[in-house]
Amino acid sequence: MQNYMMIHMMLRVEDAQRSVKFYEDAFGFHVTRKKEKPDKKFDLIYLSDDDENFELELTYNYGHGPYDLGDGYGHLAISVPDLEASWQRHHDMGLDPRPLSGIDEGKKNFYFMQDPDGYKIEVMRAK
Repeated sequence: MQNYMMIHMMLRVEDAQRSVKFYEDAFGFHVTRKKEKPDKKFDLIYLSDDDENFELELTYNYGHGPYDLGDGYGHLAISVPDLEASWQRHHDMGLDPRPLSGIDEGKKNFYFMQDPDGYKIEVMRAK
């Protein structure tokens, strides 16, 4: 069997600059590349962490208003070594993280928050 590797996930966003700033400020991601397609009326912006093994693709469709996320989207998961410090940082930034949850080995293991477009993000304790 082939060795498959996840490389990116795409989210449609209402305001590309606002979304890029959120992912840069909240998680330290950086833009790895952009594809601007004005003739097709969309832009693609790819963000990643320092390891750059996985990218978050933000798709901005010109002139499109808020997206209806429906009931099919679950969440994007991001891990962090110090969950409590991350939660406190996101709280202090006014990002409204939900309470720490999921007890395993006597520690809470995750919390949820949302990006500016309402996409859920699970922030998990790195193993």
